[in-house]
Amino acid sequence: MRLAITGATGFVGKRLVALALERGYGINALTRRPRSGGDGVNWVFGSLEAPNALASLMRGADAVIHVAGVVNAADRAGFAVGNIDGTRSVLAAAQQEGVRRFVHVSSLAAREPSLSNYGWSKASAEGLVEGSDTDWDMVRPPAVYGPGDMDMLEIFRMAKRGIALLPPGGRMSAIHVDDLARLLLALADAPATRAILEPDDGRPGGWSHEAFAQAVGDAVGKRVRPIALPRRMMAIGAWIDGLVRKGGARLTPDRVSYMCHPDWVSDPRRAAPPALWRPEIPTPEGLAQTAAWYRAERLL
Repeated sequence: MRLAITGATGFVGKRLVALALERGYGINALTRRPRSGGDGVNWVFGSLEAPNALASLMRGADAVIHVAGVVNAADRAGFAVGNIDGTRSVLAAAQQEGVRRFVHVSSLAAREPSLSNYGWSKASAEGLVEGSDTDWDMVRPPAVYGPGDMDMLEIFRMAKRGIALLPPGGRMSAIHVDDLARLLLALADAPATRAILEPDDGRPGGWSHEAFAQAVGDAVGKRVRPIALPRRMMAIGAWIDGLVRKGGARLTPDRVSYMCHPDWVSDPRRAAPPALWRPEIPTPEGLAQTAAWYRAERLL
């Protein structure tokens, strides 16, 4: 079986490609910079804005796993280009090349499109997939973590100092990147059900922010002091981060709106069928793996 994978050079995509290679899949993968090959991957140079590259990506593929997307942008238009227009282009290329099986990676943020530009763009992308004539399934991952992740690095660094700056309240779900990758491969190899799935680590009811922060603390060997920040203070923090890191800011006004929502727990009614997939990595174990990777990379 040959897969066409977008976002193959990102955090989730790298683990997806590695696991697919281990299982003997053929892979066409999109890359924005030329690669020499030799790793078993047919790298296609181009982007979501390049129709010829997308056509080459789809050639000979049996299924598409569309991972690529924009999680941080300066404005609504930036999210639209990366998440809506990009998805439209990938769907068009798949249909043009006759690739019917389409696995789309969305986000829990799509449940609340009015909260953030990111959520709006992911919900709009879902609408394009639902309206297509592909054999689709969609996955809305919760917080994805694991070795190789850079988004949670600051949380681990804070925990090492014994503190955890948290949103004002609420609960969340989490999933290890390898468990997510296994689900995407299982879907690509299974008949389409045209379902929207919300996987997680198997913890009923998810995690409070405080409990997750303490689990990170356990992973780095520290007892952390949770500090819940009012939304206004988080907004000020986003403004400062924008001034200091500009386009590289991690905390943006858009993310503040997202983070302050109280319910980012995966819906058990949208769980993957157990015969198809189950989570294998308990979050405490996965967080310990992640901390070990950070240490090995001299990041923590």
